[in-house]
Amino acid sequence: MDRTSKRLALLAALILGILLGVRATTPPAPVGAGAPPEVFAAGRAMADVRAIAAHPHLAASPENAAVRAHIARRMRALGMDVQETPFTAPPPSAKRLAWWSGKDDPAPRLTNVIGVLPGRDRSLPAVLLMAHHDTVGGSPGAADDTAGVSALLEAARAVRSQGQPARDLIVLITDGEELGLDGAHQFFTADPLRAHVGAVINVEARGGGGRTTMFETSADNGAAIARAAAAIAHPAGSSLAVFIYKVLPNDTDLTETRGGPYTTYNFAFIGRPQLYHSPKAVPDALDQGALQDMGAQVLDLTRALLVAGPLPPRAPDVVFFDLFGFALVVYPAWAGWAMLAAAAAGLAVAVRRGGGIRDLAGGAGRMLALIVLGALVLWAVNQLSLGGGKPNYYDRLAAIPRLEIMALAGGLAAWLLTLGAWKVKPAGLVGAVLPLFALGLTVQALAPTAAYVVVLPVMLAALAMAAGEGLAGRLVSLVTAALVLGYMISLGHFVMQGVGPGLPEAAMLPLAMTTAVLLPLWEGVSARTARLAAAALLVLALGTALTVRLDPLADTVPVYSADK
Repeated sequence: MDRTSKRLALLAALILGILLGVRATTPPAPVGAGAPPEVFAAGRAMADVRAIAAHPHLAASPENAAVRAHIARRMRALGMDVQETPFTAPPPSAKRLAWWSGKDDPAPRLTNVIGVLPGRDRSLPAVLLMAHHDTVGGSPGAADDTAGVSALLEAARAVRSQGQPARDLIVLITDGEELGLDGAHQFFTADPLRAHVGAVINVEARGGGGRTTMFETSADNGAAIARAAAAIAHPAGSSLAVFIYKVLPNDTDLTETRGGPYTTYNFAFIGRPQLYHSPKAVPDALDQGALQDMGAQVLDLTRALLVAGPLPPRAPDVVFFDLFGFALVVYPAWAGWAMLAAAAAGLAVAVRRGGGIRDLAGGAGRMLALIVLGALVLWAVNQLSLGGGKPNYYDRLAAIPRLEIMALAGGLAAWLLTLGAWKVKPAGLVGAVLPLFALGLTVQALAPTAAYVVVLPVMLAALAMAAGEGLAGRLVSLVTAALVLGYMISLGHFVMQGVGPGLPEAAMLPLAMTTAVLLPLWEGVSARTARLAAAALLVLALGTALTVRLDPLADTVPVYSADK
């Protein structure tokens, strides 16, 4: 293929990949209140958001009592059997509540609100939807977790609109989640209704928008994921997120179900991170597309679980991820080994096309140099952004959009310095993939449900290289590069939102995986051009880091952390 055609293929891959990445990270448009009754409509759910999140309503407050009364009225209007279950907060929760409220009550009373929509066969295990109605001190909590409460009420309305479900639907709105998961603990340890529960869907938020992602499931999730994949029209989630969440110290109400006999799913959105626990988390600041995304996914899955057949049984954990929101891709964890075998075969074919051991080693060296240099650059600019002293966690969340720009500029600068002027040969391409192939082998052995994020791009890169330089080969390279780039854009966004404020170096993984599939389309630029472009990008990264460092504390931080 001539140079012009190759450049056009690279440009097309970049455009398509960016479009796919935008698609993967953008929530759907909200549906208005006039939608058909069986449809989840954020426009209808927003009425509850505005009523519930009019003021901060931390546990045991008069404002929270008004919120509970509203929720109970809404449940009764839906034909639910409603009960309010009071309990006493444990001492650690009472201490935290006193800190937020300024009132020293050693034994505050908390209250769960539970609604049951009776099914046709009440002997079947019930499906339970769960969110929490309390907020932290000083935040109206339009997202955390008013969006979840409102989404569940609207989902229950949509279920009821199609008649009586086959099994009971329970909506549990817990109290004291922000204090210590108190309401969920009370329900799953002491409420007699817990014995009737077969499946649980929990909804949460850490921010104020973005795509809603399934990030946690019960163990042995093979059948549970198969049910979700068949049911959810526009899914988001991955076994990588499930794996990462297992090793993080975070908790939600769903934590209280661990070890129980339940099939469980956890959904949340984490976009607009500056609104987490913020006094500015008001209804008008909530991303209604995120609310639509949350409610539509939960409704699809709820309907699939409410059918008369058995709930998903335990089955071996599977690899799963959403393909740009179009569908969930699901396959057994052992299939990763077959993919690595295919990658090895593709690399063996590609290496015969030209070059020698020196080219092979040079390619491997350049990939390793990219990863090491990129990680060092991102670490250094992040240190510059931090300034002196311990950073405010919520202020760093508010800085995430700029930290993403910083990480992108720093990573691309490292890319240009290590690979920008490289005139790559086939053996060099293979060499560049070899470190990632070795990483894929390691991750497949240690964490097979998370390994796809390395194994799949390595296999696709190897097969594209094996396809050769002809028209068909370039078409394979173009499609492969676009698919991997699109997914890695969404993964990089997820990584930066999740751990970017403290560990932006993690963004080097999606950059390295994208590199593997873009290199067959890259011809290199002059060394001078690469250095000048890298210098400009480094200036952008440093300048962005300085704006984060020098800016005053964000006005979105929670009132209880403003002096931290």
